[in-house]
Amino acid sequence: MPDKFDPYRESLIVEEKTIWPKEFADVSLERQEAIARQLHKEAAACGHLEYVRLHTGFCRQITVTQEDMARLEAKT
Repeated sequence: MPDKFDPYRESLIVEEKTIWPKEFADVSLERQEAIARQLHKEAAACGHLEYVRLHTGFCRQITVTQEDMARLEAKT
């Protein structure tokens, strides 16, 4: 279940992870990296955001959605 954007947890992020569902298998690795950077830069706007507790802080985990892709494509 996705979390809501949390400024407190954001200040404790020590790791970032992007999950790419199978529906995006045709997206090139270079494009995935660029999209992942943009999604983590604008984490508050992501459709599926989770904070995973680590010993040293939190991992921001974003699962890419169709809505995220459409939002980023509209910006270009």
